[in-house]
Amino acid sequence: MPHLLLIIEPPGQRAARGRAAGEEAYARMLAFGAELQAQGLLLTSHALGTAARRLQRRDGQTTLTDGPFAEAKEMVGGFFLLDTEDADVAQAWAERCPAAEWATVEIRGVGPCYL
Repeated sequence: MPHLLLIIEPPGQRAARGRAAGEEAYARMLAFGAELQAQGLLLTSHALGTAARRLQRRDGQTTLTDGPFAEAKEMVGGFFLLDTEDADVAQAWAERCPAAEWATVEIRGVGPCYL
């Protein structure tokens, strides 16, 4: 089962740090992704935007609200999907992830929803 490194940021952090610091942080994240790629571990990675829509369908009715989360205390800022079944390998890479300095890196196995 692959493992996901999910980057969970405090909301407003991107705006508060400013463009120059944001560009430096992004460059560090790109370098981290390149290192994962060189090791043959990276399946894909993406930064995520701060705007989202949430859709639910219940009893034939669709509800659409602005997101990403209602009353969020944190936001999902991006992810790295690693080609490793070893949770310890995923954790070792999470410890090296630059985002761990300003966000939380959640390590999650990826697999069927019935597991």
